[in-house]
Amino acid sequence: MQTKGLNVLSTFDGMSGGQQTLKELGIEVENYYASEVDKYAMAVTKHNFPNTKFLGDVTQVKGEVLTSLPKIDLLLGGSPCQGFSIAGKHLNF
Repeated sequence: MQTKGLNVLSTFDGMSGGQQTLKELGIEVENYYASEVDKYAMAVTKHNFPNTKFLGDVTQVKGEVLTSLPKIDLLLGGSPCQGFSIAGKHLNF
């Protein structure tokens, strides 16, 4: 079966910077699955990329959810950024 693009799984997705990069590079995406918990980051993603499929908190994603996904072509893993932000009181610095 021929697909029109990549199947992407992004953990700690944030505001979908990875998805924006793929778009700017002209890389077609068939399905973009995102794991994110911040409601503001998810709102930005939903606005910019309404076809994003959210999986919820990465620590709560069960094996049966992952096995129900199509073959993943690209796995993105952002670093949790709270410790670098004002909200996280810059504790990672």
